[in-house]
Amino acid sequence: MKLSPFKLERFFARYEFNVRYVLCASDCETFSVRDLLALEPEAEARLLDLRLGYTESSGAPSLRQAIARLYTTMDPDEILVHSGAEEAIFTFMVAVLRPGDHIIVHSPCYQSLAEVARGLGCQVSFWPANESQGWGLDPQDLRRLIRPYTRAVVINVPHNPTGYLMPREVFDEIHRLTQKHGLILFSDEVYRELEYDPAQRLPAACDVNPQAVSLGVMSKAYGLPGLRIGWVATHRQDLLQAMAVVKDYLTICNSAPAEVLAEVALKHREVLLERNRAILSQNLEYLSSFFQRYPERLSWVPPRAGSVAFPRLLEGDVEAFCEALVVKTGVLLAPGTLFDDMGNHFRLGLGRRNMPEALTLLEAFMEEWRTLPTL
Repeated sequence: MKLSPFKLERFFARYEFNVRYVLCASDCETFSVRDLLALEPEAEARLLDLRLGYTESSGAPSLRQAIARLYTTMDPDEILVHSGAEEAIFTFMVAVLRPGDHIIVHSPCYQSLAEVARGLGCQVSFWPANESQGWGLDPQDLRRLIRPYTRAVVINVPHNPTGYLMPREVFDEIHRLTQKHGLILFSDEVYRELEYDPAQRLPAACDVNPQAVSLGVMSKAYGLPGLRIGWVATHRQDLLQAMAVVKDYLTICNSAPAEVLAEVALKHREVLLERNRAILSQNLEYLSSFFQRYPERLSWVPPRAGSVAFPRLLEGDVEAFCEALVVKTGVLLAPGTLFDDMGNHFRLGLGRRNMPEALTLLEAFMEEWRTLPTL
C-alpha cells in the first residue's frame, strides 16, 4: 500500500499552530475539560478515579450505548469506536476493499475518502458536486458511474467543504441505487446535527439502509476534536468485525479519559450543539454581509449545514491569494487545490467565535491585495 501525502493535513501541519486565525477550520468552537465536567457533577470524580488501563477495543459499553442513542435503529453492539474519524475511514477502506475494486466518491472531498482506496489499488471515480446547482449531486451521474465491479459509494452529508445538504429525494435515490446494485454506502456524517433548519435534517444512512455505514465523530458538531473519538454505525456485523481486525493493527483501543469525556459530552450534547449553532448563525450573518460587499471579487453558495463554506475567488490565483493573506495578516484560508478543486475556490470555516475578527483582517486585505507583488 502506497499513500500520497495528505495535502490538507500537511498544510495544517505547516500553518495551524503558527497563525493568529485559522479561518479555514472545519470544527466548531471547542470546549475545555472544565466545561464538560461542569455539565455533570459526578463526572469529575469519575474521571479522577479512572484507572488508566487498556479499554475495550470496540469502545466502552456505556459510550457505545450513548452513541447508539444518536440513531433510531442502532444497538450498542452495532457501533465500533475509533480514534477519530480518520482511523474509521482507514479501517473501513482496508477491511472492505481489494485491489481492482471500484468505488465512487462524492467530490470535492476530504482526501482520505478517496486516497486510501487508491493506495489499496482500487479504481476511484469522482461524483462531482455542481456549483451552479447549489453544489448539488445528480443521481443520474451516480447511475452512469456504477460498474460491474463497483464495491462502494462514498458520500459526505452535510458536505465538506461546500456546506451542501442534499434534499431528501436525492438521499432516497442514492439509497435505492446502492441497494439495487448491492453496493455498500459509506456515509460521512460528521457534520450531522449542524443543519441550519432542523426540519431538513436527513436520517442517518445506517438507519434507513442495511448496507450502509454511518461515520460520526466528536470533532465537528460537538467541537471536541482533541478527544480523538469517532465511530461507525452499521447493521453489517461482518463489516464491523472486519474493521475491528484492522483496528487491532492501529490503535487497538481508545484513550480511557477521552471515552469518559465523550460520554459526558454526548449525554449533554444539546447544550454543546445549541452553543455551536448559535455561533454558526451569527457568523453566517457576518459572512452574508461580507460577500455582498465584494460581488466582483468573490462569489459563494451559502452553506445549508455544517461549519464550512467553499467560496470562489473571481480575480487572481487562489493559492497566491491565500499565501499572501496568511503572510500579511496571519489569517489562514485553505485553497481548494487541497481538495483537488481547480475552480479557484477556498475553504472558509464559520464555527469559531473569533471569525468576525479574522473577517475584519480579511476585508482590509481585500482592499489592497491586487497591488501585492506576489499576486
